[in-house]
Amino acid sequence: MIVLRRLVSALPSVIGVIIVTFLLTRALPGDPAAYFAGPAATQQAIDEVRHQLGFDRSLPVQFVDYVKHLAQGDLGTSLSTGQPVIDELITRLPASAELTLLGLLLAVAVALPLGITAAMRPGSWVDHSCRIVATAGVSLPTFFTGLLLVYIFYYLMGWAPAPLGRLDVFYTAPPNWTGFYLIDSLIARDWETFTAALSQLALPAFTMALFSLAPLARVTRASMLAALGSEFIRTARASGLSRMRIVYVYAFRNAMLPVITTLGMVFSFLLGANVLVEKVFAWPGIGSYAIEALIASDYAPVQGFVLTMALLYVLLNLAIDLVYGLVDPRVRLEA
Repeated sequence: MIVLRRLVSALPSVIGVIIVTFLLTRALPGDPAAYFAGPAATQQAIDEVRHQLGFDRSLPVQFVDYVKHLAQGDLGTSLSTGQPVIDELITRLPASAELTLLGLLLAVAVALPLGITAAMRPGSWVDHSCRIVATAGVSLPTFFTGLLLVYIFYYLMGWAPAPLGRLDVFYTAPPNWTGFYLIDSLIARDWETFTAALSQLALPAFTMALFSLAPLARVTRASMLAALGSEFIRTARASGLSRMRIVYVYAFRNAMLPVITTLGMVFSFLLGANVLVEKVFAWPGIGSYAIEALIASDYAPVQGFVLTMALLYVLLNLAIDLVYGLVDPRVRLEA
């Protein structure tokens, strides 16, 4: 019941995204008909292309046709590639998801222990390190961090492979089970491909992790400081409970809700930040696909990308609400 109520409440947001995206793509500079007709095309040829694409009709008529196709699960056809947009998105989504999830896992693996340790030892070198990392992560743009890592680890040191996609040209993709190269290569027990895929993922995933590590570490530290100063923690200490039990069983569980909220926000930010990271590392995900379509004034892929991000964001918020109920039963009772 809670899931259905959340989905229904998200419908106005999705409808608003559809309308705004449709109008904004039509407001983009440039004429798609002139672009695809070619630089030597006459005005008559451009008008013919515009008529074939349906751009000579009024905006309300174009919008009604767009909604009709959406209702049928048709996101249109890319004028740049000639392929259905939904097929392109399904093909490229695993690449973006693998990069985003690995970056998020790296951030969580570093930010949570760092924030907890900083809260347990305020004023120590760990606490100062947490502040420095948080400041650097917030201050450095993702594309700058990516370019800096490429310059250091690929150009200067030669430790990293060339930032040219998911696999080096000397390797072939593993059998497609999930679309995630790391998982598929493990299923196939192809350790060489797994190592190659992990090497290609390392720099872009670390770029994403540094971007998301800062808010997670800062919120974890603040939430743990508030929890450790609570009366029930003082009672637990007076009862003679071990320090590890007090910190990780009582304090951290009560500090988790703000961390989960921040985790959801960070994940949604990463879905947008991966656009720049994918361009820096020539990553064949949906972000680079959307940028290429935007440059070519190709409406359908841009609309499909924004709609996909909106749906992912809705599902992410739904997942966060469900996790709230698992972490804190009081949330379920209030709902």
